[in-house]
Amino acid sequence: MGEIKEEDWHLPEIKYEYLDHTADMQIHSWGNTVEEAFEQCANGMFGCMTDTDYIEMAETQEIEAEGHDMLSLLFHFLDEFLFLFSAEPYFVAKKVEILEFDKEQFRIKARGFGEQFIIGKHPQRHEVKAITYSNMQVNQTEDGLTHIHVIVDI
Repeated sequence: MGEIKEEDWHLPEIKYEYLDHTADMQIHSWGNTVEEAFEQCANGMFGCMTDTDYIEMAETQEIEAEGHDMLSLLFHFLDEFLFLFSAEPYFVAKKVEILEFDKEQFRIKARGFGEQFIIGKHPQRHEVKAITYSNMQVNQTEDGLTHIHVIVDI
């Protein structure tokens, strides 16, 4: 675990939303860069699980993920954060920050700022059971924004 510096307290603007889906939840995130869209997607996943207003940025956890293309990288990136939430120390992040992003070798290193999930302190929303490849998309629009769509199994 790492210490949190004062400059880390800046929270990004929210650039994700939840879209209706029959039995799952679809997260649509966007950003000015692919890195920002990935960060927002992870933030959206944690927001799906709990009200992030109740999360204190008391500690950090780092993850590393790799894939063979952008979609598998996104899958493994989110899955690593889901694993941190699902196993001790049951870490829930208020903010996710990309530290390294290799778009050619499809490797990523990221840091989550948050704390241990505690029932009673953190309101339960949806239990995210798994990340899916169903309708997963990473697209760049003409205006330069990157849009991500991910369906999570709840």
